[in-house]
Amino acid sequence: MSEDHWFQNYDATCRLAQEIAENIHERNRLQRTGGNPAKINMTLRASLQKLKQNVSQLKEGLLRASSSRRIMQSEADRRQNLIDDLLTREKQLNATFKGDVTEAEPTRSTLLAGGAAASGGPAANPWLINEPEETKSLTFGEIKQQQQRIIEAQDAGLDALAAVIGRQKAMGQDIGNELDEQNEIIDDLSHLVDKTDDRIRNETRRIKLVETKSASCGMLVVIVLLLIAIIVVAAWPA
Repeated sequence: MSEDHWFQNYDATCRLAQEIAENIHERNRLQRTGGNPAKINMTLRASLQKLKQNVSQLKEGLLRASSSRRIMQSEADRRQNLIDDLLTREKQLNATFKGDVTEAEPTRSTLLAGGAAASGGPAANPWLINEPEETKSLTFGEIKQQQQRIIEAQDAGLDALAAVIGRQKAMGQDIGNELDEQNEIIDDLSHLVDKTDDRIRNETRRIKLVETKSASCGMLVVIVLLLIAIIVVAAWPA
């Protein structure tokens, strides 16, 4: 049994113990309300037998790992403590099932742990939980209802957060679209300015050409007039 496999079996055994505790609670409720607990009693006997087998397998796996020195002594001691907790839990569940004691308090603690073994790692012990004062007066079902309300409130908070993020995303997209439109307008203005500059330069060149041509025409007129004057003076009788 590899290290990961051992802890997987441990977590599965913890979940089985929790299911047994919940079924015992349901069996006791049926007995109080006049229901027929025969079917659930059969399920409980099979589950308790399975729990015993699982604990034995965990003990055998720990013995093999320890004897082959695949784990350190400190780790072996830690796993032995986990097995001891399971053995204590098994005895409590058997006693509660047989009616020797009332429903064990660790059932409530396991519920309050909220699956600590699964989320807190292999070292988590779901039965070593100090119950808050505000839940001690509540029944098993009331604690589950309270947890459900907390989950629903958390879901509502997450939905509201998602809506806010969605609105911010939409605003960001609108701002991006507006910037794109402004950039297009700026590009159009730049293109128009460039065209206007080209036209101004062309018109300036034309004006200079006209001025040059005008100056040339004036000189030609003066020359022609001077020639006419010379011819007239020459032809005038002395």
